[in-house]
Amino acid sequence: KDDYNFFIKRAENYRQVFDTVGGFMHARQKHFLKGFDPYKVSMHYTEGNAWQYTFYAPQDLSGLMSLMGGKQGLATKLDSLFTTTSKLKGIKRKADITGLIGQYAHGNEPSHQIAYEYDYAGQAWKTQAIVRRIMRELYRAEPDGLAGNEDCGQMSAWYVFSAIGFYPVCPGSDQYALGSPAVDKAIIHLENGRTFTITAGNNSDKNVYIQSAKLGGETYTKSYITYQQIMNGGTLDLKMGPTPNTSWGTGENDVPVTQIKP
Repeated sequence: KDDYNFFIKRAENYRQVFDTVGGFMHARQKHFLKGFDPYKVSMHYTEGNAWQYTFYAPQDLSGLMSLMGGKQGLATKLDSLFTTTSKLKGIKRKADITGLIGQYAHGNEPSHQIAYEYDYAGQAWKTQAIVRRIMRELYRAEPDGLAGNEDCGQMSAWYVFSAIGFYPVCPGSDQYALGSPAVDKAIIHLENGRTFTITAGNNSDKNVYIQSAKLGGETYTKSYITYQQIMNGGTLDLKMGPTPNTSWGTGENDVPVTQIKP
């Protein structure tokens, strides 16, 4: 219990560097440091800048949303991340900040959970769109086909998970955020001898949006699946289409959650 209390308190330290005025993770000592620029690459951020690290609280996205003004606040900030300029400032060593869409840097691990955070904000269709865009634009079947450094296979792992249709946003959580499968059918052979199958009906490069879903033949409205649902085996059937279904996966009980509770 002592270890738990120690580490759960540490897991909330991100709150100490979130500047509620500017809306970014802002380097500080006793006070926030002067000369702040979210586009600036400096020694205050490891292989990144404030844009990328502002979304790095996968263990407590509910807490991060509260700092940003709620679900819509997080979604709006995510919109800005993907649409702002890709120009970087600051120190010359920027080799790790690659694969840019706006200030989203797919070439480095601190960004890899970000595209799926729209699910947590109740706007799953935006996760579906951006995940498919990343797979389409930032992966090529060439010797230099990865957008960044393949540290321990992470670049490929992101693609494999995303191509199947889900991603583990937070280690230790039993929830996997749903995205948009790049394959029409994927079969996962489980260690318990069962199989979990994901199908994407009407799937294509244009039909990237989930229109409806069924799990085990029953209507499914959640924008995530759990570890136990996968291990139980069965089939998740997704029906895809060319336009967003802005009501699917958006209900209060249909979104994934990570939260640090007292």
